[in-house]
Amino acid sequence: MFEQLGDKVKQGLREWTERMVGPERKQRLEALAHGEHEYGVDPFGFNLDYSLSALAPLVWLYRNYHRVETSGIENVPSGRVLLVANHSGQLPMDGAMIGIALLMEANPPRHARSMVEKWVPTLPYVSTFMARVGQIVGTPENCRRLLESEEAILVFPEGTRGLGKLWPQRYQLQEFGLGFMRLALETNTPIVPVAVVGAEEQAPALMDVKPLAKLLGFPSFPVTVTGLPLPLPTKYRIYFGEPLHFTGRPDDEDTELDKKVRTVKSAIQGMLNQGLKERQGVFW
Repeated sequence: MFEQLGDKVKQGLREWTERMVGPERKQRLEALAHGEHEYGVDPFGFNLDYSLSALAPLVWLYRNYHRVETSGIENVPSGRVLLVANHSGQLPMDGAMIGIALLMEANPPRHARSMVEKWVPTLPYVSTFMARVGQIVGTPENCRRLLESEEAILVFPEGTRGLGKLWPQRYQLQEFGLGFMRLALETNTPIVPVAVVGAEEQAPALMDVKPLAKLLGFPSFPVTVTGLPLPLPTKYRIYFGEPLHFTGRPDDEDTELDKKVRTVKSAIQGMLNQGLKERQGVFW
């Protein structure tokens, strides 16, 4: 009985997705399915049918709740690419909205694989969901294999440092890791800087209860103005910068890699500053 109920829910969500995206986009989304095994999943667990069912709520959030606007999405090239973005908002809605933007607005549509934190697979049900919609644990080997398959990889070099920022640190980029630059050099992959304006205000955090976070095994436990880390209906603006190409050795000294990373970080901060200057309000 529960299996039949689950199938009905899944079918209903898929039909909802198809109504929202329209027949043309539906065909383009279906064309993204490639390299699936006999069990309907790719080597990393991605399943197109599952993804189309899961898209419906995210597309609704994209269009109606966060009312996302994009700029420069034509800068995303075909083939392998690293999309490097700022991270904020306590919940990873920024990653979801970037992913939907690439599916809905890019021509041709791109399915971005997000590099999730290593603690995510420890969460029950969440790990399976992430795999089925194409998200993978952010190890260098996983990322390398996907880039060699000409995939688009979404990276948040701030990690939980950015996601869990407190309100006074809003729109101040935290320390970037160097791993994405090593992979870009190793695989000759262009980097597209991405700036998200609007996520910082979706769940303003006043404090981080670190003892409770440690007890629960979470990277942070934010106390937000609403009492819960649920997103407010802030308006998202996503900016895609021009591709950046770097040369050098992936095994260079950290100081040399950091110079290149600072170039990417500066591009993102510049788009953030411009976006904040141009917007007229947080919710519109």
